[in-house]
Amino acid sequence: MNWVSNLLKQMERFQHVTTPFIILLVLIMFLVPVPVFMLDIMIAANFTISLIILLMVMYIPKPLGFSSFPSTLLLTTLFRLSLNIASTRIILLHGHEGTSSAGSVIQAFGQFVAGGEFMIGIIVFAIIIIIQFVVINAGSSRIAEVTARFTLDAMPGKQMSIDADLNSGLIEESEAKIRRQELQDEADFYGAMDGAIKFVSKDAIASMMIVVINIIGGLLFGIIRHDMAPIEAAQTFIILTIGDGLVSSLPSLFISVAGGLLTTRATAKRTLGEDILEQVFGDKKPIAFASGSLLMFSLIPGLPTVPFMALGIMLGSLAYYLHQKDETEREPAMAGGTTMTPEQLTTGQKPKELKPPQESVEKLLKVDMMGLEIGYGLIPLVNTKQGSNILERIKSIRKQLAMEMGIIVPPVRIRDNLQLRPNQYQILIKGLPVATGDLLPNHHLAMNPGTATSEIEGIPTKEPAFGLDAYWIKESQKDQANIMGYTVVDLQTVVTTHISEMIKSHAHELLGRQETQALLNNLAETYPKIVEDLIPAILPLGTVQKVLKNLLIERVSIRDLLSILETLAEYGLTTQDATILTELVRQQIGRNIVQPFTTEQDEIHIISLSPEVEQLLTESYQQSESGNYIALEPQMAQRFLDRLQNTISNSAFAIQPILLVNANLRQPLRKLLERILPNLVILSHNEIPSHLNIITVGVVGS
Repeated sequence: MNWVSNLLKQMERFQHVTTPFIILLVLIMFLVPVPVFMLDIMIAANFTISLIILLMVMYIPKPLGFSSFPSTLLLTTLFRLSLNIASTRIILLHGHEGTSSAGSVIQAFGQFVAGGEFMIGIIVFAIIIIIQFVVINAGSSRIAEVTARFTLDAMPGKQMSIDADLNSGLIEESEAKIRRQELQDEADFYGAMDGAIKFVSKDAIASMMIVVINIIGGLLFGIIRHDMAPIEAAQTFIILTIGDGLVSSLPSLFISVAGGLLTTRATAKRTLGEDILEQVFGDKKPIAFASGSLLMFSLIPGLPTVPFMALGIMLGSLAYYLHQKDETEREPAMAGGTTMTPEQLTTGQKPKELKPPQESVEKLLKVDMMGLEIGYGLIPLVNTKQGSNILERIKSIRKQLAMEMGIIVPPVRIRDNLQLRPNQYQILIKGLPVATGDLLPNHHLAMNPGTATSEIEGIPTKEPAFGLDAYWIKESQKDQANIMGYTVVDLQTVVTTHISEMIKSHAHELLGRQETQALLNNLAETYPKIVEDLIPAILPLGTVQKVLKNLLIERVSIRDLLSILETLAEYGLTTQDATILTELVRQQIGRNIVQPFTTEQDEIHIISLSPEVEQLLTESYQQSESGNYIALEPQMAQRFLDRLQNTISNSAFAIQPILLVNANLRQPLRKLLERILPNLVILSHNEIPSHLNIITVGVVGS
């Protein structure tokens, strides 16, 4: 046995060479004569391989567990045909010497199966070929064809289902990749099976033709070449040919059955035996009816009593056993108590208590990063079966924000909430609501961008994302509203826009240490040196995360992560204050910061502080361990805020209000104004590129 294990180890070691070498040997068999003893070994190997394949198909839990079956089927067919050629050569050359000249395996099949009569052998062989070709191969071919077509047709729907589960947060990205790969493998497998079954089908025809040719050739060789009597030649060569046909057709039959079983088990999740036992013997009623029918047949005069009665009693006993088994399983469940096995009854062991299935408490502790809850009246809004594409839109938002903000937005889990009003929805971040809105089903939202010629008839409301005045209008009013100059959007756009704005406003909350590390790992694939030098040699991960969060709080994109890390690596040796580092980073990526606020004429419209106000703020500037801040008296602070708001409202901005201040005032002034004017953009002079023209549209005076 040691030499066998050593041989297998060597084959496993050189497996990249073993398979091509075996295929090459099979092809050589088409041309080179094979000794008789080698032919016996190869025929036995052919039987063994076919039987192993058949048993593998029975024991694999699902068809993809044997995804190499199409290739294996082709190789076994090629091997079987090479054996046909080798055996034909031996039969024609040495058949006149007797039936033992073609090897013991062919002789045994020819004499044992055919009973020494070549006519019986011909009939048996013909029946096997008919069973294989007409019944098994025809059915397998049709099943493979239909399964392949249906699998390919179902691919888009399954792909959309995977994307929907991913977008709703039911699965992770890694699991989605695995499912997509399994889906692709399934399509490739059934596509290959559709063609591979044709090999087996045509192999049966080839076997029949080879037998006919061998019989004719053997008779001619025996009579003409070796001067044998016609009866003697027929007896010898037909027996050998039938034996040869049987030793090749039986393995082919095994492979055909294996192919049929594999294609018919498209939805299988367990082994064939488990499926059959559960499904056939899972219900006692059909077995009981069959038992009664057989017992009735045994009482009919003229029919054999013993076989029908014996089978009827056996099936009746089986039905009674299944009935007792069901009762045994049902009683403890109904009583809610305990159950005892026969071993416990005989040994006196204590019975086991039936415990209810335990819920995984750990799952309850998991908080979804992003969530969307809807009232029951909005369920059709997210139902893909009713034509909703909101999941695709959310997926697009995640891609868009990755491009704009440079962060990986987590999946948005969508669920219904009966505590909400029927047409209400709410957006959650880390399990807590951050925004709510109300929709009106079967309506559109019309907003006036300032170009509307007149007021449209509708239900007044507020656009939830930006708080703009809007109207709910009917579907029939959509074209009219567009003509009047209104911007009209559907309900899905309202929700997805609201989600997008909430993600931008709370992007810093979505950036934890794990997410920061993921961004760094992604950058390290292209620029490994900067990440390696910065963390943790210069700055810890927490400081880098804090800088990125500071940028996201003011809606500054961190997509140019390379420039951010370069700046941190440069200044991180002198200070580790995240606030100071944030300001230094802003100055380095100033072009990216001001780009959204720049006009086509390379202008940026700002409001500035008068020298008196700037002097006042500078004198009120304080530093402490908790950070820098501006300490104004309440009355003075209120007067400053009023004048700032008046200046903003009286100034004409091309894009968005921007306050331009000195670099040392920018961060503490932002801290002072962030709760009152959260959308006010505050820039420092150091952040504006030199090529831009600064247009002052207002000044905040004292």
